[in-house]
Amino acid sequence: MNYQKTAKSIYEAVGGETNINSLTHCMTRLRFRLKDEGQVDDQVVKTIPGVVGVNHQSGQYQVIIGNDVASYYQELIKLGHFSEDKEEEETADKMNLFNRFANFISSCMSPLIPALIGGGMIKVILILLPLLGWLSDKSQTYVLLSNFGDAPFYFLPMMLAFTSAKYFKVNPMLTITVAGIMIHPNFVAMVSAGKSVSLMGLPVTLATYSSSVIPILMMVWLMQYIERGIDKICPASMKSILKPLLITFISGVLALVVVGPIGTYAGKFLSDIILFIQGKAGWLAMGLMAAFMPLIVMTGMHWAFAPIFLATSISSPDTLILPAMLAANIAQGAASIAVAVKTKNKTTRQVASAASISALLAGVTEPALYGVTLKLKKPLYAAMISGGVTGIFMGIVNLKSFAFAVPSVIAMPQFVNPSDGKNLINAVIVLVVSFVLTFILTYVLGFDEETTAPVPVPTMKDNDLIESGAKDTKKVASPISGELIDLESVNDETFAQKMLGEGVAIIPQDNQVYAPFDGKVTTIFPTKHAIGLTSNSGIELLVHVGLDTVELKGKPFTMHVSDQQVIKKGQPLMTVDFKAIKAAGYDPTTLVIVTNTNEFVEVVPTEKMTVSNQDTVIYTV
Repeated sequence: MNYQKTAKSIYEAVGGETNINSLTHCMTRLRFRLKDEGQVDDQVVKTIPGVVGVNHQSGQYQVIIGNDVASYYQELIKLGHFSEDKEEEETADKMNLFNRFANFISSCMSPLIPALIGGGMIKVILILLPLLGWLSDKSQTYVLLSNFGDAPFYFLPMMLAFTSAKYFKVNPMLTITVAGIMIHPNFVAMVSAGKSVSLMGLPVTLATYSSSVIPILMMVWLMQYIERGIDKICPASMKSILKPLLITFISGVLALVVVGPIGTYAGKFLSDIILFIQGKAGWLAMGLMAAFMPLIVMTGMHWAFAPIFLATSISSPDTLILPAMLAANIAQGAASIAVAVKTKNKTTRQVASAASISALLAGVTEPALYGVTLKLKKPLYAAMISGGVTGIFMGIVNLKSFAFAVPSVIAMPQFVNPSDGKNLINAVIVLVVSFVLTFILTYVLGFDEETTAPVPVPTMKDNDLIESGAKDTKKVASPISGELIDLESVNDETFAQKMLGEGVAIIPQDNQVYAPFDGKVTTIFPTKHAIGLTSNSGIELLVHVGLDTVELKGKPFTMHVSDQQVIKKGQPLMTVDFKAIKAAGYDPTTLVIVTNTNEFVEVVPTEKMTVSNQDTVIYTV
């Protein structure tokens, strides 16, 4: 989605700076206070890409966007100098140091993965073609294609400079410039020459920064403080000239003299630790890594490990992460096939079959993990046991990957060693054993699933069937006790027309809001009037307390949970002073909306007239 383009279209459609008094946003909509709403053509605004609808309420012109509203808001405030209604700031992030570091690494590395995989797969093909006699490794085509495969890795510091600049909110062009200084051909030539180099009398360490990870990440982290410091001391009249000059000069000197060498030594130290562990107990390290790889994937940490195996595998083959992923990926595919063969449920068979193809041929295990093995549990245990066994074997034979590619049947050439055919043979052994052992274990251990005929897809006329407890149906309990009313009767066009999704409205009878399912908190708006939740089964829910209560700036709300906190059904989420809401002239009606309605076959509200806390109010299939 082009946030900048859409924001500009909205800005122009509502009359621009001359018609905008102020702008705020809540969880789902932009809230303009305009000088003259009559200047705005609602139909024009509704046709703008990304806009769900518009609403006139409480003296505001509301543009409904959805959950991504903050991205549009950030672009809008760049376009004008209109004032902003002050909201209470969110509390500081409570993540521990490890979680912050993992989030930082994942944020910087994840956008690079497609480029790295693309380059890695080209290198895999270039390993295979000369062996088949289809392409000479002396030909110009081979040399140029090698450049294709090497480019994402060689220029890795420049790509990381861009992604980490976004993370630390530093000027990305300046960070890329500093990365360019570190891998400039002239500096590379000096390193290759091996003679001592100095910069204004300061010693420069002869280190190679192409394909490196840690030095540029450290440098961009430092540049945020350099930029802030220069902002404070640089005269405003000279800032456009002096600021980029000083940042480039200071950062470039520090990169070559201090930070770059420290990062290089840190990377080498990390590599030495891994090599030491593998040298002393490689079989154990590989066994554990392969066994727990599914859990690592579940947490999203598999790409957070990227700096580790990139630091050790750019100049030498990877002997840890990629081989472990081979065993784990094949095991997930095999477990899915075993489930497809043994299950009596047609839907399960279809899901498992598709997931197995994804895991075996593409190395993408999420469909198998979330759709099959994790759901049925015992197949996951079988895959982890198989991964551990084959991992021990890989550690003993020291299996190596010679190219960065997601391990799968198609990507097996990444294990080809032109000087030693045993490595590929060992990889094939891992593939076969992982597949066969996982299939047998899954088939023998079995799995628990509903063996009766599939439950019919519920409709509004099938509530009796739903109330009977169909196990294929996911449920949302009422977060609050009260009188249930249809969304269509709510005095808010956005919710009444179900622009944000299907759901229910509740006129509350007590002051406590509870968790409607097991899951986690995904969003808490600063004014505390709304909270976003995600269930363990994948339901994304918005609980919006009152209509336009964002205007109360959080005063009637006491929050009992924090952002990203894991929650249990029935756990108190917030306490609400509804008397204060009514006294302020606001409607206390609470909305319970399934915001990812489109991901379900059907979302069905209950037909009950009144509900108490934890009564089921929404069914999804």
